[in-house]
Amino acid sequence: MHPYKHAATSPDKAAYIMAATGETVTYAQLERRANQGAHLLRSLGLKRGDAIAVMMDNSPRYFEIMWATERAGVYVTCISSKLSVDEADYIIRDGECRALIMSKGTAGCAEALLPRVQDLTRYMVDGTVAGYESWEAARDAQPDTPIADPSPGQIMLYSSGTTGKPKGVRFPLPETPYGENVSPLVMLGQALYGFTPDMVYLSPAPLYHAAPLRWTMAVQQLGGTVVVMDRFDPEEALRLIEAYRVTHAQWVPTHFVRMLKLPAEARARHDMSSLKAVWHAAAPCPVPVKQAMIDWWGPIVGEYYAGTEGNGFHAISAAEWLTHLGSVGRNLTTITHIVGEDGNEVPARTEGTVYFEPKPDPAGAAAGPGFSYHNDPDKTREATDSHGWTTLGDVGFVDEEGYLYLTDRKSFMIISGGVNIYPAEIENLLVTHPKVADVAVIGAPHEEMGEQVVAVVQPRDMGEAGEALAAELTAFAREHLSHVKTPRRIDFRAELPRHDTGKLYKRVLRDEYWGKKTLVDGAAVGVAS
Repeated sequence: MHPYKHAATSPDKAAYIMAATGETVTYAQLERRANQGAHLLRSLGLKRGDAIAVMMDNSPRYFEIMWATERAGVYVTCISSKLSVDEADYIIRDGECRALIMSKGTAGCAEALLPRVQDLTRYMVDGTVAGYESWEAARDAQPDTPIADPSPGQIMLYSSGTTGKPKGVRFPLPETPYGENVSPLVMLGQALYGFTPDMVYLSPAPLYHAAPLRWTMAVQQLGGTVVVMDRFDPEEALRLIEAYRVTHAQWVPTHFVRMLKLPAEARARHDMSSLKAVWHAAAPCPVPVKQAMIDWWGPIVGEYYAGTEGNGFHAISAAEWLTHLGSVGRNLTTITHIVGEDGNEVPARTEGTVYFEPKPDPAGAAAGPGFSYHNDPDKTREATDSHGWTTLGDVGFVDEEGYLYLTDRKSFMIISGGVNIYPAEIENLLVTHPKVADVAVIGAPHEEMGEQVVAVVQPRDMGEAGEALAAELTAFAREHLSHVKTPRRIDFRAELPRHDTGKLYKRVLRDEYWGKKTLVDGAAVGVAS
């Protein structure tokens, strides 16, 4: 199960198709270009265990670079093409990256980054700007035969956190021989969603996200074909399903919402009968939305709950979900525990923090260590309890059958359209503005995106509160943060709800926007709307 094997047995089969242009890359072409890319990485002095960063939109070069790093034993950190210069620079440095590959679609950020990355080897795909060499030209100067010392590489992604900067999750490089390292998603895909070499997989999301990247590469390990959208459009997604006879796809709930909002005639215009299995993740899906998708596409809509940390994987089929409404399923890879405030496990249907325990080795050996955050032992300790169990910070409960139900987010983490956003990072910026005395950033309901970023600001002079100040703060945020993190709404308060100790009662604010009452020190202080 590896693309190089499919290049030998099915050289002319499409490994992937770029939906916007129709560009098709066969397994033979992918193999040649990945080999050339691996030689190029070696020519830069990169050896097993070194790291590079990739900051690209959905370019047709994405997969060849990923498979080049995979056979060169290199860590590759995929960075969102939407991040600001400061955000990208932080990840590049924290990930100890020695080379940077960007795409022409990220040229603006590439140019702004240039003064900060002079010590890195820099390439660009799909065109160039000053300071960046052409990846394609450098690649084509290399031989297309395998490198002499292939070994499996590893994807290093940055996980969402409840506060502060994102955290890198760096797993050890596989010790299995090159070509024999099989992604766990291949096996999960076969078991849960009926993956076969004949599958056609639609990827409607940015490849820099963990799930789209890992699922598409799992499909290519198995020898299927991936259809890549450059950006999501609801009716175009339906057209592509029909045109390419798509059999499998992974979505986020926002995709469902947008497709369901299409006019009935637009939805009926396209044939969905080729679909065999679809699934969603990344954000909670409202029960009515999921029910509507099952009514439309049939009982093929699965769901899973997992994190970049890889410490647990819950999954549920449509049939199970219909009898366990709202559940994200049972744990397939580790052991789930619900832990109360006292640190002890609580009974079924009792809410607490969700923790995961590694399973012992089948041969009887003790369970291995859990994940660790790169360069951040404090965050690792915070995510680990006295039993050695680890958490993503979510709150929920399990029923008597072991089905997990999530009831809260990662400590006020905002999930907008499947993208995780850290409120503290936005707060820490806005509070530096000279006209801001205090600020709280929360997620408020949004019909299409699930949540939207709202900044509740206490101005230094309440007389300045209004549209002009809101516009000024929005512009200030956009200068330093990516678009998805910029508040879509700014409200003003004369005072924020803080305890005498200085603790901010953010839940009070959040629950007002969500129409709930909040208990603080035993008293209801929120106002239901």
